[in-house]
Amino acid sequence: MKCVICKKGETQPGTVSVTLERGDTTIVMKLVPAKVCETCGEEYVDEKITQKLLAEAERAARSGVQLEIRTYQAA
Repeated sequence: MKCVICKKGETQPGTVSVTLERGDTTIVMKLVPAKVCETCGEEYVDEKITQKLLAEAERAARSGVQLEIRTYQAA
């Protein structure tokens, strides 16, 4: 896929860290599958994975977590 940000690079499969914040809760997910632009480094996480990340962040916020760092686990 052509990068929509730099419009020059192609994306390649890789992994990224995603930080989500909501109120007093911060959750960092490491090794999240994504497509990464080989030129500018822009990261693209697909919709299914994004939904899972948001659900995990919601659970963490509800349970009162202030900071959590975890490794992404595929379903």
